[in-house]
Amino acid sequence: MLLYHGSTMAVRKPIVSRGRGKTDFGKGFYTTTSREQAEKWAKIKRDRAKGTKAIVSVFEIDDAIFSNRSYKIMNFDGATKEWLDFVVNNRNQMNIHDYDLVMGPVADDTLYITISLYENGKLDAEAAVAQLKTHLLFDQLSFHTTKACKLLTFVETFEL
Repeated sequence: MLLYHGSTMAVRKPIVSRGRGKTDFGKGFYTTTSREQAEKWAKIKRDRAKGTKAIVSVFEIDDAIFSNRSYKIMNFDGATKEWLDFVVNNRNQMNIHDYDLVMGPVADDTLYITISLYENGKLDAEAAVAQLKTHLLFDQLSFHTTKACKLLTFVETFEL
């Protein structure tokens, strides 16, 4: 399977500790199976940091890893209450988990209002999940340990 990472620099060897905190699944190295999503993210990062480039790094990973019991993997199958709570807790740094990999939908800027309303008690979980399911949800796979990052084989980078 090919995975894409959008950034302002080429990444050949992912390093978990360089990831940002307060993200959907916690500090880690984030990828997606969607080239379109990675390109969008690279452009957003470029536009936030003037004078930088939009670069997508491409990696390959063996699908068999996802059934390998020597890795602790959390897989959220769509927008669910469990996924929503996990994202809210990670964004508030209230959830220090020990997963090697976490997979699930991206809670991007288009979902921010719904997540914020849920977080502030203005929407219950059922209503929030119903609203979230009306959006096109891209996937993300985040790598949270050095052991997990070693599963990625660098393929190439390209500039947008």
